[in-house]
Amino acid sequence: MTTFERDATSLRLPWPFTGRQDELELIRGSVAGGRHGIVVTGPAGRGKTRLAAEAVRGTDCERATGTPETRDLPFGAFAHLLPDTVSLHRAVQLLSGVRLLLVDDAHLLDDASAALVHQLAVHGRTRLLVVATEGTRAPGAITRLWTGELLPRLDLEPLPREETAQLLAAGAGGLEALTVNRLHRLCQGDLRLLRELVGAVREQGLLSRVPDSGEWEWRGPVPVTATVRERLADLLDRAGPGERATLDRLAFGEPLPVDADTLDLGALEVLEADGLVHIDDHGTANLAHPLHGPVLRSVAGRLRARRLARTPADRTAALETETATLARAIAETDVRAVPAPVGEWLVTEGIGIPAPHAAVRARFARLRGQLREAASWAREGLHTTPEHHACHLELALSTAQSGTQADSRTSAGTLGRPALPTAAPGTPTPCSAGAAAWWAAARGDLGAALDAVGAEPYDAVRLGAPERAAGRLTGVFAAHADALAQGDGPALDRAARALEERGFLLFAAEAYAQAAQAHRDPGAARTSRTRSVALARRCQGARTPALAGLVLGELTARQRQIVTLAAAGLTNRQIAEKLTLSVRTVGNHLYGAYTRLGASDRDALPCLVELPEAQPA
Repeated sequence: MTTFERDATSLRLPWPFTGRQDELELIRGSVAGGRHGIVVTGPAGRGKTRLAAEAVRGTDCERATGTPETRDLPFGAFAHLLPDTVSLHRAVQLLSGVRLLLVDDAHLLDDASAALVHQLAVHGRTRLLVVATEGTRAPGAITRLWTGELLPRLDLEPLPREETAQLLAAGAGGLEALTVNRLHRLCQGDLRLLRELVGAVREQGLLSRVPDSGEWEWRGPVPVTATVRERLADLLDRAGPGERATLDRLAFGEPLPVDADTLDLGALEVLEADGLVHIDDHGTANLAHPLHGPVLRSVAGRLRARRLARTPADRTAALETETATLARAIAETDVRAVPAPVGEWLVTEGIGIPAPHAAVRARFARLRGQLREAASWAREGLHTTPEHHACHLELALSTAQSGTQADSRTSAGTLGRPALPTAAPGTPTPCSAGAAAWWAAARGDLGAALDAVGAEPYDAVRLGAPERAAGRLTGVFAAHADALAQGDGPALDRAARALEERGFLLFAAEAYAQAAQAHRDPGAARTSRTRSVALARRCQGARTPALAGLVLGELTARQRQIVTLAAAGLTNRQIAEKLTLSVRTVGNHLYGAYTRLGASDRDALPCLVELPEAQPA
């Protein structure tokens, strides 16, 4: 007997199932008693098969899978469930006794198998979970499942950034925020590609430990693996006149105006028609997919890269424009997402960015509630200018409000220095006293935190003392302070909505949490709490006193125990085994906990459980 040995690093185990809770519950409900089933579609790599497998886990389910090898064999996908020779009528009879049937890769079914699935849907005695890949030719009997309204259709959207971060934390662990952003941007919801890139980055030693942190960062080129080459073959193999030169120009200089002297308009038309280049309404050309530019740069070679890369003067001018745009958005108290690709490109390529730009990026991210991202931008600035005060300040503020510990040099170096930026009246502006206040709040000392509030009156509102900000705020921040001072739940809801509309997600989450405490109507309180939880989980681990009002005090002891285990990632079955309960009992306790907390699913639980035991605002 021959024994084959493989390096353990080459054996990649599946990542834990993470996210997609809404879709998971929708599918489970669709294949429950009294329902006929559902069709799940989406592009390749979006996680359809894994989602379907999770939805039927623990159920009595038969499975069939279409493959290219069986596409020309009648009933080939059902060979393990049917006799060697069988008619369609007999096949329907035999499988009508199956309670639940999962049909994966239905777009690859042979015509007989597709007709069988269609007939099972028509008869309605077998609940069907059908998975098909979008963008490929599928048998007409399969597409008629949803066009003929026999079964509802769920078209999977790309995994959101927050759920991508959760997936990476569960499957890769320890990646800092800008690396998570980069992977999410490059993969565009393709989970197979995501795993491929993470594995290649690890194996090629491209991860570096972030100083004074347990996290890892990825800077520099994209590893062009065999899978990446295969997926981008149409891009890398372009041989038409001027096509590759045009692609390379865009890879190193996008966005570029279509009338630029360096672009071949004939080649550009062909590339646009083939879906490789996108032309916007302003006549600006970009590569169609975020992965295209990094891959083209990675394979360009040093001499070509040196010839095509932007000059330092070009980078400086573009970066100054981005800095001014972000600063203007902050001054206008509107921090909704603003495209700023130059700074991102410089960071991901490992070139580095000036500390002033990094400080503005960090502040913009912090005001949006993206605390881990804010800390990462601040660290980028400290790479180039280790003593830059504004970057130290932003790092201290973001880490304090996320409940994490910065190194002593950062926190100590931030305090006691003069305030830096100026902004429009009523705009939250970081200051040294503000950093001290939030470090006190992180320790749970709310009194010391309020005593430390200085030039930033809105901090007092967030810490639950609006009277200290009376007459010192304007606009939506003043509305928030007034509503909190009056204990007006509906007014707090309105202020929270206004904050959310302007991009201040953490501030909005805090206002909703305060509204939940102010409401006299239990239903309105649950609604505000639900909105607060939904926003808080988009704020990258935010832990502030206002959000501490969401702690689990409303739950019974058993619900609190089960919710804590669920928030730690245990499945219902694992919880049942650990507590010697039935799976049904665990599910009932969780459902009751969701109702009391105003949470829609278990994805919100970490935001509730991990908050520090601080005095509610």
